[in-house]
Amino acid sequence: MPRRSRKPADLNKLAKAITDEATSDEPAPDPDEGKDPAAVALGRKGGKKGGKARAARMTPEQRSEAARRAAQARWSPSDSE
Repeated sequence: MPRRSRKPADLNKLAKAITDEATSDEPAPDPDEGKDPAAVALGRKGGKKGGKARAARMTPEQRSEAARRAAQARWSPSDSE
């Protein structure tokens, strides 16, 4: 697992770090670097058809319930506030 960079706690230092990162001339790292291209393609293929296949198997009542739960989870107040 890649190590995460530590961000400064001071807001001014954090702002400078973000600005430096956004304006650097270095290209952004490739998220698929080091991964098997065939596995990436296979995962994308399954992900593209998975939602449609699941929706096709569900009854209208099941789809409605799933949508209701998703909306409730999305719009409920979070614990972090």
